[in-house]
Amino acid sequence: MGKVIAVANQKGGVGKTTTAVNLAASLAASELPVLLIDIDPQANASNGLGIDTRQVEATVYDVIVDRLPVNDAVIPTEMPFLDLIPSHINLVGAEIEMIQVDNREKVLKEALSHVRKKYAYIIIDCPPSLGLLTLNALTAADSVLIPVQCEYYALEGLGQLLTTISIVRRHLNPSLDIEGVLLTMYDSRLRLSNQVVEEVKKHFDDKVCETIISRNVRLSEAPSHGKPVILYDAICLGSQNYLQLAQEITTKNQHYLSTTVHSSAQ
Repeated sequence: MGKVIAVANQKGGVGKTTTAVNLAASLAASELPVLLIDIDPQANASNGLGIDTRQVEATVYDVIVDRLPVNDAVIPTEMPFLDLIPSHINLVGAEIEMIQVDNREKVLKEALSHVRKKYAYIIIDCPPSLGLLTLNALTAADSVLIPVQCEYYALEGLGQLLTTISIVRRHLNPSLDIEGVLLTMYDSRLRLSNQVVEEVKKHFDDKVCETIISRNVRLSEAPSHGKPVILYDAICLGSQNYLQLAQEITTKNQHYLSTTVHSSAQ
């Protein structure tokens, strides 16, 4: 079974979509089959991979609201070994449309059960909110990766997210784990960045990822070219950071990988 990792933080502008796209691409660079699911109505992850969501035939909206089989919404990307289920602006109304649905928090989990054996990793880019879409992602996920920017108010709102994770564990997904707290937008020249790193490590201890994502111009430019940074500039600092993060996560999850390889071979 592949591992499902939700990338979540209800605070916007923390590098959540950048992390989802570039972590997925960096895992795929190791020739591991990866599926990226964009459940943010803004569709930034889809656009960041060069996909025009107005042109695709099926999106995650069809999977969640109309119960379309997952395989019918999967599209390949320019990056080998990386597939995508794109988002759509219609997701904005999905929470209202699903209000009468039984077990509406488990719709995505049920849908993914049909493809988990096909991928080593499934990465979910959550919207910047703690609504029904994020709840679906946390219920479907094995773990949650929390990006935190190295700026003032970095820890603001994290309490709400951790409370939501606790509620999901209690009622919907007892095995949900914190994959890690990822520090993003780090600038070694700024005292503030270093203070935030110390503060986050004090709060989360061993849950903080060893890899820190630095501010990087090429990393910021890549989405406007519709590419993950590894395809835009493979030797820039942003690429190296996310390759290092992918290695850290792969090393931590060897048991998932061995199970996936074994299942695929059968």
